[in-house]
Amino acid sequence: MRRAIFTLSILLITVGFSMAQQITNIANFQPELNYENVHVYQLDSDPLTSTYMIWVKNEVAEHFHAEHTEIAYVLEGKGVMTIGDIRQGIEPGDYIFIPKGTKHSVKVKSKSPMKVLSIQTPQFDGADRVQTGEK
Repeated sequence: MRRAIFTLSILLITVGFSMAQQITNIANFQPELNYENVHVYQLDSDPLTSTYMIWVKNEVAEHFHAEHTEIAYVLEGKGVMTIGDIRQGIEPGDYIFIPKGTKHSVKVKSKSPMKVLSIQTPQFDGADRVQTGEK
């Protein structure tokens, strides 16, 4: 029993140290390279969540995430977001909650790219994005 408790304690300490905390100022964060339409930069990830900075010049085609909930926060740019059957204009300061399995897309309406903070839960590996073929 003591050995099991000791092993569990070491495991918890190791996991705690492997999840490094960080502070990143994203106000002036820009993509590191040129991109055609969408650029995705992973800020952080652990087994429970993944966080990305996403820049969109034109649009993100309709898709859904079979096993992930997505939360988006618009930092820059304006557009029209479709979530399920709802279509609405979005702009800086808008918080967007997209439940798993919900079709969604966005069309940029500003001259400059849209910059969005995207949080996916649980951890996102890219395999969960299902394109619908719709625009």
